[in-house]
Amino acid sequence: MSMNMFIGGACGYDNPYHAGFGAHTAALSGALFKSGESCGGCYQVRCDYRADPKWCLRGAAVTVTATNFCPSNNNGGWCNLPRHHFDMSMPAFFRIARRGNEGIVPVFYRRVGCRRRGGVRFTMRGQGNFNMVILSNVGGSGAVKAVAVRCSRGKTWHQMTRNWGANWQSSGDLRGQRLSFRVTLLDRKTMTFLNAVPSSWWFGQTFSSRGQFH
Repeated sequence: MSMNMFIGGACGYDNPYHAGFGAHTAALSGALFKSGESCGGCYQVRCDYRADPKWCLRGAAVTVTATNFCPSNNNGGWCNLPRHHFDMSMPAFFRIARRGNEGIVPVFYRRVGCRRRGGVRFTMRGQGNFNMVILSNVGGSGAVKAVAVRCSRGKTWHQMTRNWGANWQSSGDLRGQRLSFRVTLLDRKTMTFLNAVPSSWWFGQTFSSRGQFH
């Protein structure tokens, strides 16, 4: 695991703070990122004190949210396949490691549930009749597996496709309609968010729902 500071990135969250994730975030190596499937997921990371007692804080752990991708490089880097690597934000890194090292420590990790304040958020993106929605502040397992949308002019749920990262694309024109969403997480838990977005929505706006995964 290494230390880094980043905003935005391969999941599409322009700002992790505004997305509800706070300062404890990480970019994942390809073996963990899985082409964006892990975006929004939470991991508990613990420094391996036995392997590195000089730099690890004994018994310390931190929960981080996956918000970015740590790409491979041609020099045998830490994020190359098949390595499981976390490129962590500075605030998260120093919860488990002492200051003064080179920013690399051995860790244990496991998937954990995400605890979020408030409801799931839907940010409208795209232009014209090209519509994308990014989901953030998702609790439960955090990582979204499938999204369907229903417009106020119809009664049918239409499956969305992952465009990239946490951005989900619709094949239809969503403009000028109230939007409801059915969201399924990687652990198969599903919730319906009725009229989560009003008909007056426009690109760049974010809407917080009243529902949340637990």
